[in-house]
Amino acid sequence: MSDPAGGEGEGRADEEVRPSLQRLDPDRAAGIHDAPPGDPSDAPSDAPSGTDPVVPTGRAPAAPVIDTRPYRWMVGIIGLVIVLGVSVYLFASHGAGSAGITAGQRLPDFAAPLAATNLNGAANDHPTCSAARHDPRALNVCLMVRRGPLVLSFFVTGASQCVRQVSALQTLAGRYPSLQFAAVAVSASHRATAALVRAHHWTIPVAYDSDGRVGALYGVAVCPMVELAARGGVVRERLVGNRWQNAAALAPHVRALLGNGSSAG
Repeated sequence: MSDPAGGEGEGRADEEVRPSLQRLDPDRAAGIHDAPPGDPSDAPSDAPSGTDPVVPTGRAPAAPVIDTRPYRWMVGIIGLVIVLGVSVYLFASHGAGSAGITAGQRLPDFAAPLAATNLNGAANDHPTCSAARHDPRALNVCLMVRRGPLVLSFFVTGASQCVRQVSALQTLAGRYPSLQFAAVAVSASHRATAALVRAHHWTIPVAYDSDGRVGALYGVAVCPMVELAARGGVVRERLVGNRWQNAAALAPHVRALLGNGSSAG
């Protein structure tokens, strides 16, 4: 993320073009070996069209080349089953609570470019915590938690239930103006995140985490996921799962951040 205001980001292009992977075709690989000297296959054949070539006396026929391409889909399915099995095991062993920052811990600092601005680049996981050096085009968690409690959501741009949680935070921001609300699109582009901000009319700060470093810093394994932190950044609650995608479910937990349990608006 570029940082004209004092080193809060690492500049880089917004969109990256990944080179396509090169793969050797087994059929082509079989043809790269030269035939032995004197091999009759080097000479033109007079055999009529449609007949099998004659194998010279005393020489064994060449071993057939095994084409592995028909089995690639099977390998892919086996790999997917293994990944799903590991995920189910981890979920059963540790639950959804294994993701994110747990209650009692402090939110890690980061600064990420806001989607509604022209700031491009990657997030910074070692940002300045100085208001004088802060770029207002970035979401800076360290500065936010200094001001007061923060409700911070992490989402994926292509997951509708996660996007709905950001809309729920937008609704709650109107009810509780003394609290701060923000969201981060994990492993998302500037363009895709900005499009969602416009489509849903979000006015809360929404940043994008282009290379996923903030998601890794916070252990974002699933979404919807929201961290509720008190002033100073210590987490009060971490809520993970689809039940937290609407304002009605989130409201009591958000209201608890006010300290007295009463509504602020």
